[in-house]
Amino acid sequence: MSGVGPVEPGEGTHAWETPESVHAPAHASVHAPAHADAPGALGADASTPAARLLGGLVRRHAAHRRAASAVLATAVLLAGGGYLYATRPHDTEQAAPAPPFPSQVVDVSYLGEVAVPPGARPRTFAFDIVFGVESGPPVTVTRLAQPYLGLSLTSDPRAPFRTKAGSARKVVITMRVTECGKVPKNVGLPFVDVTLRNARAIQVHSFILGTRYAHDLSEALQVACSNDSGNHQNT
Repeated sequence: MSGVGPVEPGEGTHAWETPESVHAPAHASVHAPAHADAPGALGADASTPAARLLGGLVRRHAAHRRAASAVLATAVLLAGGGYLYATRPHDTEQAAPAPPFPSQVVDVSYLGEVAVPPGARPRTFAFDIVFGVESGPPVTVTRLAQPYLGLSLTSDPRAPFRTKAGSARKVVITMRVTECGKVPKNVGLPFVDVTLRNARAIQVHSFILGTRYAHDLSEALQVACSNDSGNHQNT
């Protein structure tokens, strides 16, 4: 036999087993045990770095989910509150202030004595006064009166009459003595009672017309009730 290659076994022969192959376990090539330290292996020690890393990731994930849930719940509450606020009716304009009382904006001034019209009854005299309304809604004078018994009063124009804000109206009040024994001879602070009405209220207010009116009224009463009354003769 010649050549340098390995001797091939011939027919009826078999290859000799090496010592390593004789003593190797039969199942060594079938199953390899898992390394105890492999990450994620069953039965791995929880104190290993891999296990601690995994646990930290799990905890952070859970915390993130809880925070996200809280944020979502808050957003839902805010959205619901905003919807309720948006759908609730709101007053876009403030209520207008109430108008003033009529006595707060009306001024009555005395102008002076005037001649009575021809054909007037005896013991009659007349005065000019002015009604002014400063502001607010129009004011209506529904009644004019004076406080003395034995003395009547009428007006021109007759009540009721109306005056707008920012304007004035001249009114002639005519008085007649009906009983001299019931009127004062000297009037200290005479006044006129006026019933006023506007959109706010109805009021009865007494206006003192000043010393000039007191003097003229006292003089007219004395003349009306004297024996020599001139144009204001007794009846």
